[in-house]
Amino acid sequence: MTYRSFGSGTPITLVGHGLGATPGEARLPASGLPGTRVVVTLPSHGDAPDAPADYWDYRRIAADLRLVAREVGATRAIGVSLTAGALISLLADDPDAFERVALLLPAVLDEPRRPLPRERAITVVGGPPEYLEERRRAFARLDGALAGLPGQVAVPDRALLAAVRIPVLVVGATRDPLHPAEVAAATAAAFPHGRLELVPSWLTRRGDVRGWLGDFLGG
Repeated sequence: MTYRSFGSGTPITLVGHGLGATPGEARLPASGLPGTRVVVTLPSHGDAPDAPADYWDYRRIAADLRLVAREVGATRAIGVSLTAGALISLLADDPDAFERVALLLPAVLDEPRRPLPRERAITVVGGPPEYLEERRRAFARLDGALAGLPGQVAVPDRALLAAVRIPVLVVGATRDPLHPAEVAAATAAAFPHGRLELVPSWLTRRGDVRGWLGDFLGG
């Protein structure tokens, strides 16, 4: 896992991306946030090296996120999809790892996802042909993730999250075939101080999401 810092000062926010995200997509949640934004790049993404064969496990990714957070002094964190699941796993093991956490489009809690064929993962999000080609190039390095992540869960039991006393913002989407709104609602409900916001899709309501993140993480 590699990372780049943007901005300066406090708070320091760790920003994780979803599976197959392009570098531009990885930076989207950091846009407009106060302080320093530390945007990670997972293995097999962007200019990061390819992942080891056994890398694609929520707890393994959580351990990498925790390591970077400690190295840069992050007090807040944002996870999107895959890294949202990793942050859930991290908080179950270390409830005080951050002061505030935002989870965007969580895809899994304590019930596994079904296998997702690569071409569906690429095209189900829609978009112009050039964008889909960019995703196709990104997913060409992710066969191990597509094979290894289905069947896994972020936590074995959502009751483990009852010990997390920090504020947690969960943003889900009602029209996203890869990220069911029911998972977002269950995730928010599992945290004692969870807050749920739902939009039709993240990309069509990006301004609202940016405003929620800025207010929440700057608080």
